[in-house]
Amino acid sequence: MTAKPHPLFLGIDTGGTYTDAVLWSEEGGPKGKVLAKAKSLTTRHDLAVGISGAVDAVLEQSATNPAAIKLVSMSTTLATNALVEGQGGRVALVMIGFSEADLARDGLKTALGTDPVVFCPGGHDVHGNAAKLDLSGLEAALPELGRSVSGFAVCAYFATRNPAHELAARDLIRDITGLPVTASHELSAKLGGPRRALTTLLNARLISMIDRLVAATEGFLGHRGIAAPLMVVRGDGALVSAAFARQRPIETILSGPAASLVGARHMTGLDDAMVSDIGGTTTDVAVLEGGRPRLDPEGATVGGFRTMVEAVAMRTFGLGGDSEVTLEDGALDPKILLGPRRLVPLALAGMAHGEAVTAELERQLRAPNPGRMDGRFAVRTGVPDRLAAGLTGPEAKLYEAIGAIPLALDRLLSSNAQNATLNRLVARGLVHICGFTPSDAAHVLGKQSNWDAATARLGAELFCRRRDGRGQPIAATPEALAERVLVTLTRWSAEYILETAFAEDGLDGAATVAHALVQRAVDAHPGIARFTVALDRPVIGLGASAPLHYAGLAVLIGNGCIVPEDTDVANALGAVVGQVRVSAEARVSQPQEGLFRLASGQTVRDFTEEEKAIEAAEADVRAIAAERAKDAGTDSAEIDVSTEFKVSTIEGQRMFIEAHVVAVASGRPRIAV
Repeated sequence: MTAKPHPLFLGIDTGGTYTDAVLWSEEGGPKGKVLAKAKSLTTRHDLAVGISGAVDAVLEQSATNPAAIKLVSMSTTLATNALVEGQGGRVALVMIGFSEADLARDGLKTALGTDPVVFCPGGHDVHGNAAKLDLSGLEAALPELGRSVSGFAVCAYFATRNPAHELAARDLIRDITGLPVTASHELSAKLGGPRRALTTLLNARLISMIDRLVAATEGFLGHRGIAAPLMVVRGDGALVSAAFARQRPIETILSGPAASLVGARHMTGLDDAMVSDIGGTTTDVAVLEGGRPRLDPEGATVGGFRTMVEAVAMRTFGLGGDSEVTLEDGALDPKILLGPRRLVPLALAGMAHGEAVTAELERQLRAPNPGRMDGRFAVRTGVPDRLAAGLTGPEAKLYEAIGAIPLALDRLLSSNAQNATLNRLVARGLVHICGFTPSDAAHVLGKQSNWDAATARLGAELFCRRRDGRGQPIAATPEALAERVLVTLTRWSAEYILETAFAEDGLDGAATVAHALVQRAVDAHPGIARFTVALDRPVIGLGASAPLHYAGLAVLIGNGCIVPEDTDVANALGAVVGQVRVSAEARVSQPQEGLFRLASGQTVRDFTEEEKAIEAAEADVRAIAAERAKDAGTDSAEIDVSTEFKVSTIEGQRMFIEAHVVAVASGRPRIAV
């Protein structure tokens, strides 16, 4: 009798620079088997192009019939990168029951930037009792806002205890504008209005980006005849359906890094390790402990913003192969600085656009003196025109001057004001800057060869002409500059890994001291007090460039560095070996003696007995978790319910204060039959 073939799983990771694909089967034991893997450049103007390039390659390598694929799972760093780089759609924030002073808390005003905000009277108290709601100001503003934003974020005071006012505002906005609306109670059940508003704002900004990614992937799968469910990795490493991710894209921040942790554990079998994943835009550092990634109970911090999204306790740094290379200002012997902004590497721009780039670099090299904007170009990202809504006059004029062919900045810009305008277009995700990066340095030294090395060398020659504080060239040769850039990247990687270890050990509050000590240790700095530092566990190095950039890492961290065989597709592999995991929460409070108020989902109910309220809460969260698990993509969820009580004792009598009830549903994703 012929054995039934094992189902095939397709994993995709859409990163800032590359899109990876891996074809995996459960055959061959617990680790399964990687049948094929491939990479393709991420094409931000049309994500389906990059996805098809990688997936078609693995199908061709493995000679696989697309119809044999029973599950497709995807991780992405697009949301993470957007927040790190300050990108995203223009959205309107609606604050119900808050004052303008609340914008100053939790970084909300910084995150809001120049996006519009509308304040409305209303909201609830801690027990869910309503203040008077007045949405007339919002209704009057909606026609104009509907033409200038891509979505809305709604946050009401104590909406986690009663979401009625958020629901009313959401329905009004949808009726008048038809645009996407995110309500804060849908994303978090935690208290803390400004941080919940921040999380909701960021979610609204990311909707169009993740929507385009999912639509591109679904369209490609349909064209290739792959009729399998599509899953997306969440920031805690769990899988959810694509439809679920479309509504809550904020939960995909740290999706790629979370998938890489799952992949790292799967590939190495290590239960305890530091994991450092270096990509084109970011380096993500996290801890594996007891075989599971540590989660951040306070919510993920990305791009300097502390969200309410439960995700891996990961530190994301703007350091990668495509990081911007600059010089320290005003120093006699200036240091090489990297990131946090991602540039399109000159080698990549040269490969894609040839003479249009190289001719400009050669022109700048012929100039008698180095220019401030040498080796820099601007090019449109290719996003749909509707995402350019709301540009100011100067922004629109500059955007019009920039096209699909890179344009040298010394020809484009004539003032510092225009440079600031250009930076705003970059922040909106409308324009890319091309310039010298560590990837170019690797091409100069022959350690990377997938793009155009000649263009990279021209960029290095231009960079070498820059002067230090003594008026001397910054480097004697392109090779010397390139070596210095790569050494700096490895050194900074060690610093970030060690700083993450300090933070995980509870020393984050002493960050300045920790940073200084780490620098002395990494430099082997001579001094009266000799300081060395070592990790208690090895580092698992992930990312296509990890073999290059982490080759000298072990001596700097005082422990081993393991780079697995399939490290270049760790994210894509982690995407297909994970599980669906969702949760639901309810709270029971006692607004007055003998009255027990249950807030669960979108409902608020009162009971006269504590036991009945708790019983109803547990039944509610079980039902909500089961429904969410089904929506998230599993038909075989196991549900665990836990209840935490807050009580006090007064004169020997137990006094009920509050109960927090949580249901967690988990299971393997459903696969095509």
